[in-house]
Amino acid sequence: MKEKIINITKEVVPYILVILLALFIRAFIASPVRVNGTSMVDTLKEGDILILNKMNKNYKRFDIVVIDSNGTKIIKRIIGLPGENIEYKNNSLYINNKYVKDVAKEVTADFSLEELYGYKMIPEGYYFVMGDNRDGSSDSRDKRIGLIKKSDIKGKAKFRIWPFNHFGKIK
Repeated sequence: MKEKIINITKEVVPYILVILLALFIRAFIASPVRVNGTSMVDTLKEGDILILNKMNKNYKRFDIVVIDSNGTKIIKRIIGLPGENIEYKNNSLYINNKYVKDVAKEVTADFSLEELYGYKMIPEGYYFVMGDNRDGSSDSRDKRIGLIKKSDIKGKAKFRIWPFNHFGKIK
């Protein structure tokens, strides 16, 4: 009887370990995330599946991130970093009054951080995010979403696994 229990344990334990490892990876390292909506068109399309890297919390301008916004996961691009002043004039991005080439191809209406929120700079621990489809995106320009706390950013999305014809690193 004891030998039978040992044999069953030897067979079952590896499966349990594999399941626990998969759950650990999904919870703390990487997980799939599906694009819902059109706010990131042309870069991402609805139904695309991305791999979310949860480990790297060093966010940079133009990173694509997944955000927990009031219980809903949204995908946006970081435009402004903590301590920066952000402004769009004549469809051009200015960070701290210096022109920065934007990655979005869409027209962006003029605005400034100060006219949106009354801040001269993005507060420490917050980010300004926008969708690439500027006319079809609810993002930091919308006060219901606002500036994004670093703790609300769940990770970076740099790799697409679906559809297969776009498999690979997101440009």
